[in-house]
Amino acid sequence: MLIFHGGSDIAPEMKSPEAMQKHMQKWFAWIEKLSKEGRYDGGEALLPTGKFIGGKNKVVTDGPFAESKELVGGYFIVKAKDIDEAISLCADYPDFIYDGKVQVRPVQKMDM
Repeated sequence: MLIFHGGSDIAPEMKSPEAMQKHMQKWFAWIEKLSKEGRYDGGEALLPTGKFIGGKNKVVTDGPFAESKELVGGYFIVKAKDIDEAISLCADYPDFIYDGKVQVRPVQKMDM
């Protein structure tokens, strides 16, 4: 799983609709490339709203906060033989230019 943090979601350069559309074309091109390679298995952008639920009392609090540089903006599920190959798939991540980060995590399949 590729988990996207920061990047264009919080970049000041992304204020105009034209800039956002131009940058989204880079995302679409990356998805298309991964799809043609048989690597892309799905993913979505996440809205910058939500709630946290935690503790034994299941307290609900506001968050995440859009001003956070570590805000999770979305995720992809990709097919890779190992974590190193998954890392190599991130070479074209469009938000590196906006100091975005990709967290690469293996998914553990649960047998039910």
